Amino acid sequence: MDIGKEKLAPDTASADSTGNNIQFYDPSKESIWTRLGVNWESFKRAPGVTGDRLVAGDLSEAEIEKIKSETPMLQAKMKKRHLTMIAVGGSIGTGLFVGSGSALKVGGPAAILIGWIIMGVMLVNVTQAIGEMSILYPLSGGFYMLANRFLDPGFAFAMGWNYFLQWAVVLPLEITVAGTTVQYWTEKVPIAVWITVFWVVIMIICLFGTLGYAEEEFWSSCLKLLIVVMFVFIGIICICGGGPSGGQYDHYIGGALWQNPGAFANGFQGVCSVFVTAAFAFSGTELVGLAASETPDPRATMPGAVKGTFWRITVIYITSLTIIGLLVPWTDERLLGGTSAAASPFVIVLDNAKIPGLNHLVNATICVSVLSIGLSCVYAGSRTLTALAETGYAPRLFTYVDKSSRPLFSVIAVLLFAPIGYVNVIAAGDTVFLWLQAISGLSVLFTWGAICLCHIRFRRAWYVQGHSVEELPFRALGGVWGSWLGLSLVVIVMIAQFYVALFPVGGVSNGAARAQSFFEAYLAAPVILAFWIGGYVWKRTMPWRAHEIDLDTGRKSWLTVEEMRQYRAERKTAPLYVRIYRLLFTN
Repeated sequence: MDIGKEKLAPDTASADSTGNNIQFYDPSKESIWTRLGVNWESFKRAPGVTGDRLVAGDLSEAEIEKIKSETPMLQAKMKKRHLTMIAVGGSIGTGLFVGSGSALKVGGPAAILIGWIIMGVMLVNVTQAIGEMSILYPLSGGFYMLANRFLDPGFAFAMGWNYFLQWAVVLPLEITVAGTTVQYWTEKVPIAVWITVFWVVIMIICLFGTLGYAEEEFWSSCLKLLIVVMFVFIGIICICGGGPSGGQYDHYIGGALWQNPGAFANGFQGVCSVFVTAAFAFSGTELVGLAASETPDPRATMPGAVKGTFWRITVIYITSLTIIGLLVPWTDERLLGGTSAAASPFVIVLDNAKIPGLNHLVNATICVSVLSIGLSCVYAGSRTLTALAETGYAPRLFTYVDKSSRPLFSVIAVLLFAPIGYVNVIAAGDTVFLWLQAISGLSVLFTWGAICLCHIRFRRAWYVQGHSVEELPFRALGGVWGSWLGLSLVVIVMIAQFYVALFPVGGVSNGAARAQSFFEAYLAAPVILAFWIGGYVWKRTMPWRAHEIDLDTGRKSWLTVEEMRQYRAERKTAPLYVRIYRLLFTN
């Protein structure tokens, strides 16, 4: 059964229900250099939307044209393989390769497993909620636009600016980590030079717009997955005593390090301290929600990307962290700080095993990962800033999208945060970076909680306005209860972080130190509260009631209950192995 409607050729004009002409822009008529974004013509403003998103449902041609005219200015350049790898490997970076070392030092091997598993359960529900909403509404700005529609424009304003700042601040942090990572090989070149090199590389890749980001993410994710899978096999061999002769793992290790020095480094405090490191490691998982608006048919590509998150969490994170906890004691002095590749537990394991060359390969992968996250900063920050401008919460300048589908001024705005990385070369740099990390620390938790809340309100509005969940082209695995679980875990983690902000591991000497410790850990909370109050004072908006929520604008699936029942009935006739594959990896 064909439940989709064929796309009409772009660059055609027709009249909508009000008699107004709709003009679509066809980028394929431009030269290849314009499409790639490497000539002057590519920087000119795009003359209109491309209308290249698939609309599913038995609608009239005029209705389809009208719906296509509501698509974002950004072109749908991402392919299925791009979206899948962004979901599976996109957020694997310094949080796993480097941050896990400091988490192991503070919490111990059991604490990092508890922290990552709890955050993983939360993220599975968050991505399922994103999948359900983004397939139906592939909106520019992703979850910011969903919050604007399903919750409250004022809250969305706070969430959007918070999310923009989160990524804008992470960019100089990642570039600096890249510089210190390179110093694993040589310290002769000043870190300022490496910061400049990585900044220039990021700018060059950004020149190619969405396709540049997507291709870089695809290949870097392939490399990261290869290295982690290789590390898992090497780790299992080392645990069993199969390491090279003369190394630390030439005899059976088993669970000895869980006995001595122990499974927990700082008890309950240590477990609570691990949560934010885990959140930082998972940050970027929600990017599939932003990327959905830049793929032609989210209904075909998003389910696989969403389900890939589960496999990344279980296979990549949990397995590799279990191995690290079995091979590296939390008392290892090299874990202190956790701000360089020398502090990466992955590198420490390979150094201890005396496996030549692989430590350099892992370190090179960390460099690629940092570059990848830096590009994610530009991608996520620029798309969110453009969406804020489109809804009137940022200067109209940032609505500019050029012929190569780059939100040009938004990209420039994010890239201008990169020079903050140069403060690392002066003595006061550490203090500045502590406060930058404080701004971004809890931001991602607010975003994840807002996504779950959006899904809860969406389902409520869907029910109140007479719709059935059977109409949905993709349904979240846990339904609305999964979002309630995800939201509850966000609240629990924030309470735990509040506790360690007041009572940090190791204690504080006086009241001033306690205040500094609290705001270093919890600064994002007053920041988002200030934005929310500012948004309310500016626009005087109130939360939407369920019957007031707009469920039609931008919607790309108009399939009826009967059509969906017939579609699912036909899919049930597929062979068992096909149905199992679909259950685990696709829709």
